[in-house]
Amino acid sequence: MEVISNNQRVMAALDVQGREEALAIARALQGSGCWLKVGLELYAYTGPAMIHELKALGFPIFLDLKLHDIPTTVERAIRGFVQCGVDMINVHCSGGYDMMARAASAVQEEGSKLGSVPKVIGVTVLTSMSEDQFRLEMGVQRNLREHVVELAKLAEKAGLDGVVASAREAKDIRKNTKANFLIVTPGIRPAWSDAQDQARVLTPTEALAAGSSYLVIGRPITRSEDPRQALERLWE
Repeated sequence: MEVISNNQRVMAALDVQGREEALAIARALQGSGCWLKVGLELYAYTGPAMIHELKALGFPIFLDLKLHDIPTTVERAIRGFVQCGVDMINVHCSGGYDMMARAASAVQEEGSKLGSVPKVIGVTVLTSMSEDQFRLEMGVQRNLREHVVELAKLAEKAGLDGVVASAREAKDIRKNTKANFLIVTPGIRPAWSDAQDQARVLTPTEALAAGSSYLVIGRPITRSEDPRQALERLWE
């Protein structure tokens, strides 16, 4: 069995607007083993070309666009994103079973043509949302943790490889899904960092112990004067 280092479980979130800023962070992290996450902000300013440049530096790429639309639109769009050469992509679980199933099928089919099938995962509940916000603003009757677990089970049934969820729900997801089901966890803050706009947070070590597969970490790394040093400090 392949041994995965802690750094290989980290996805550094390039939530910046400019190509040069993104490349500067990437070059500082080159060779560390970590992933890079390209989200909506960076993609809006740089498009698919950014993905090709980051791939050329040797990084696996998580394209975090959180697709959520009618099944046909998501299916067609995700085929194009697979052609960019990404290693992971996501949709919103709240788009429903049919949308997720068709996304999973399209990724498999398109990736097979290219000789590399990306992982496709589903977003459960954003880690910026608190329990109170979830109940009062969203009007969902069951509690947040139960809702996340039910979405994860639906995503697995639809053929997705995993979900995006808080590490606070990771243990319950692990109990209700197969062993190889991925849990990608945002809202990770090392002990020496502020929570900022995240509501449901754990430290990197706590998140891995809870069952997270990958940790999405942005500002503690990318806003640091030395991103590589900050990456290594995550495990302190």
